[in-house]
Amino acid sequence: MDKKSIIGIGLIFAILVVFSLINQPSKDEIAAAQHRKDSIAQVEAQRAIEQQRIFDEQAALKNTAIAPDTVRQNQARIDEFGVFGVAAVGEEEFSTLENNQVKITFSNKGGRIYSVQLKDFQRHDSLPLVLFDGPETLFGLNFFAQNRSIQTDQLYFKQVGGRKNVTVSGPKVKIGDEGKIKVNLENPGGKESVTFRLEVEPGKFIDYIYTLEHNSFLVNFDMNIQGMNQYIASNQSYLNFSWAFEVPRQERYSRMGEERYTNITYKFYEDEVSNLDKNKSDEENLTTRIKWIGFKQLFFSSTLIADDFFPNGLVKQEKYKYEDNKDYLGYFKADIALPYNGTQQETVGMQFFFGPNHYQTLKQYNLDMERQVDLGYAIVRPVNKWLIIPVFNWLRRFIDNFGIIILLLTVLIKTMLFPFTYKSYMSQAKMRVLKPEIDEINAKYGSDKAMEKQQATMALYKKAGVNPMGGCLPMLLQMPILFAMFFFFPTSIELRGESFLWAADLSTYDSIWNLPFSIPFYGDHVSLFCLLMTVTTIISTSLNQSAANSQGMPGMKTMMYMMPVMFLFILNNYPSGLSYYYFLANLITIGQTYLIRSFVDEDKIRAQMHANKKKPTKKSNFQKRLEDMAKQRGVQSPKKK
Repeated sequence: MDKKSIIGIGLIFAILVVFSLINQPSKDEIAAAQHRKDSIAQVEAQRAIEQQRIFDEQAALKNTAIAPDTVRQNQARIDEFGVFGVAAVGEEEFSTLENNQVKITFSNKGGRIYSVQLKDFQRHDSLPLVLFDGPETLFGLNFFAQNRSIQTDQLYFKQVGGRKNVTVSGPKVKIGDEGKIKVNLENPGGKESVTFRLEVEPGKFIDYIYTLEHNSFLVNFDMNIQGMNQYIASNQSYLNFSWAFEVPRQERYSRMGEERYTNITYKFYEDEVSNLDKNKSDEENLTTRIKWIGFKQLFFSSTLIADDFFPNGLVKQEKYKYEDNKDYLGYFKADIALPYNGTQQETVGMQFFFGPNHYQTLKQYNLDMERQVDLGYAIVRPVNKWLIIPVFNWLRRFIDNFGIIILLLTVLIKTMLFPFTYKSYMSQAKMRVLKPEIDEINAKYGSDKAMEKQQATMALYKKAGVNPMGGCLPMLLQMPILFAMFFFFPTSIELRGESFLWAADLSTYDSIWNLPFSIPFYGDHVSLFCLLMTVTTIISTSLNQSAANSQGMPGMKTMMYMMPVMFLFILNNYPSGLSYYYFLANLITIGQTYLIRSFVDEDKIRAQMHANKKKPTKKSNFQKRLEDMAKQRGVQSPKKK
């Protein structure tokens, strides 16, 4: 090697040494590089541990004494669910959480509520009252993860803590205080929680947390999602929660009973309560925010309530006919959107209400859930809300016999309405006094001079001081109460299971004779209270007809007698408590009629009306205004002859 080559190599070496010294990393840069290296190593180690865990579980499945087909099926499920595959295989186990009102059974498959029993109630056949039950209950999240559709109701959760049967303790609750928030605040009891976890790997899981307090129909349901943003598709802004079950029959079958009041109800957020059609299968796409969705029966409901609101949802009901399915009323389903932000940790808060459709119980939550109790049309709902229900509940505080309560309620209502009844009777008495003169007018003008006859009749009424509508208006004022009771009794859970005389249950019909055949529109049984109501209605109608003047209304008498017969067919399938109320109301009306007749002297009424005829007829304000307007136009009013 010559001198020039040695010098060149030396220069290159010197340049490299100088360059390496200039570009040497600082201590901070060296530490950061080491940290990245350690983090990569840690992730790789964690991944290796997880892969080994999956491998070990798969190997355990293959090494157990399971049929080859079962092994293949299990392996297929594991492959189907990807990282969730470790929870795809397992054995279903059950656990319970209960207080003094409800008993909830959970299944580890889906971590779902498997069934709910209301402990203080029974079915019509004395079996335990279960709101829903069975493997067909749908309850779980649906979302996409790793290009797979994940349905959590098909996966096996692990119960945290391992307590299989948890009971919430608390002080004894008096009858009538069931589920009352005020009572619970004054005499608090215990509170217990049950947690089911779907874990993908340590620190990455979905928790279902159920919490129940003593003497409560509400179950807190918190969904805690931890570290799942790595797996759930990032383009998902919602997670779909599905809840569905078949609705079991709780009451004795009646054409006017449970079927008519079983449907899905829902409340829009800060808006009105609405519902699906009560009489047929129906569905509705709820595109705006929802506060709660209720699966409602006649006397009980299962309602899912958002702590805040559900962004949207789809509700669907399939109604069954009794001839096709004698065990279930229908199939209810709700697909609900839950907000998802894709963060490391998220919690969705909800509540379930599992309990009776008792107006005061539902009203205390201030969620409009009491609207699930059908109190009738807008014109009669206030009567039930502000009059009938408060009086009924006040009487319950002192009396246990519901037959006596209905009797006292009827007496109170009829006493309140007595002034209207009296005024109606007096109007009818005046019309009877004028009947001979009205007959003369009818004979004088005949049927071809209807206008003149009408004018003469009205002039007679005016001279005698009689209002021809005086008998109708008081009756119209009573109609809201009459119809309010028509809605109140069929939906009053207080009457359920309460007996009186021969009626074993005032919330359904009282059958004294089961017919071997069915009569169209009537049914296959005979209700005694309905018969008594019909007979007394006919008697009351006869008294009113004899007291009223219906000469100018052809066919009215026939129609009045047809009405009780029509109600005989209608009310035969309605609750016996309603027929009993109408029966009592008729008896009191008959008694009031005879009482009024005993002290009303029609001769005095006749003398007073003749005296009224001699008095100068006062012009009404309306007539005076017409004459004043005519004078201003220069038109003279006609002189009296």
